[in-house]
Formats: sequence, structure tokens, C-alpha cells
Amino acid sequence: MTQSTPHVPEPMPEPSPEPTPRPRPARATATAGEPGPLRRSVAQHIKILQDGYARDGSQAVQALARLRRGIGRQANELPELWGIVGIEGFYAAQPDGRHPSEYEALRAERATHVAMTLWALHQQSNRARAMHVGDGTSLGAAVRRLMSGSDRDEAIHKRLVRAGTATSFDVLAHRLRELVVLLRKAEIPLDYGLLAEQLDEWQKPGGPRVVRQAWGRSFHAYRPAVVGGQQDGDSREETDNGITEYEMKDQT
Repeated sequence: MTQSTPHVPEPMPEPSPEPTPRPRPARATATAGEPGPLRRSVAQHIKILQDGYARDGSQAVQALARLRRGIGRQANELPELWGIVGIEGFYAAQPDGRHPSEYEALRAERATHVAMTLWALHQQSNRARAMHVGDGTSLGAAVRRLMSGSDRDEAIHKRLVRAGTATSFDVLAHRLRELVVLLRKAEIPLDYGLLAEQLDEWQKPGGPRVVRQAWGRSFHAYRPAVVGGQQDGDSREETDNGITEYEMKDQT
């Protein structure tokens, strides 16, 4: 009986190495890189009004009064604010004639409305000093500057924490207003173009966390001006959220 040669299976080919996954690009945020169209348009519009207000120009004075009446209202709710808030610059600055989606437009309009009305409140009755600065001064740094080492610092700090843990855009706007009133009394300026950009970011999925981190980071990074060869320091450590964990409890 003839025996057949046993079948020897061919060796399995070696698996091809899996391609190395490309690193995902870091999320573009409102706190890094070049200023976007919203930040530029708000800053430019405020500068025009701010310069006019410093000269006691009637149009600028009236514009600020109208903007203050928009505090606590929804964007585009008051017809008297149409053409004063300055959202036109955002649309005009879109690259290649692109038109923002309805979602992008709504975010930008809400952010611009809140930033502009808060600036008008901040600048109220102050023609000697500009309360908008285009130097990137974030909310955290401005609030830190407000704290002077007195007993009232804890109350100020809690207000910043409450803003950072706001659960809705309307609540956030209200809590920002409380901080702006304090900044106005102390004549501490803020970059409202940056604030507008951060308010736009806040409305995106995951945005509150991104903005909270930016405010916490600027709060801890702030260093006062050197006076007499000494500089006041601070030993607080920043958590991943930019605000210490114990401060996050019950601060809604």
C-alpha cells in the first residue's frame, strides 16, 4: 500500500506591524495660539468705544449706557443694541468668505454680548483708565491681583470658584458680573477680547473644563509687581482643574 506524503501546511506569514497611530493634535483652545476672529473683533470694537468714552464723546457715552442695559439679557433680545455690540467684525473676519454655522454664530453672539456688556459695566464712570487691555490679562490673574492679603480675600476667591463651577451659561454670566463689579471698584483691567473667546469656548462640549483650567492657571501664575526689591509669593498648588479640590465642593 502506497503511503501518501503527509501535507505540511505552509508557514503562516508574519503579521504586518500595526501602523503607529498618529498623535491626535492638541485641541485648539481660546487660550493658546493666535487670537481668533472673535477675540480680534471684540478687542477692536471696544478700543473704538473706549477711546471715544475717554474723550467724553457723546456716541460712545450713549453706546456704553445702552450696553449696560443689556446686562442679564439674551443676545439680540434688545433691538437698541443691534449694531452696538460689534458682532459684525466677527462675520467680516471669517477667512475666504466663509459663513459660520448657526451653532458657531449663536456661540459667538452670546459670548460677544456678555463680554461687551460686562466691559461697559467695568468701564462705567471711569474716563481716566481703560478697563479693557489687549495684553492677555485673564480673569484668574485679574482676580488674584484684586486679593490684597486681607480678610476679604477668601470671599473674593470663592466668587472666582463659583464662576469656575457655573453649570449654565446664564449662571456664568451672572457670576462674572459679580466679579466685574469688584474689579471696577479696584480699577483692575481685563482683556475682554480674551474673555469673549473664552466664553465662546465655554459653550463647546468640554469647554467649561478648558476655560476653568485657563482661569486657574492664570490665577496661580500671577505675580505682583516687584516693590522695594521684594515680591509677594503664594504657595497654593494648582490641581488639574486649576482650582484645588476642596474648593470645588459645594460651589455650584
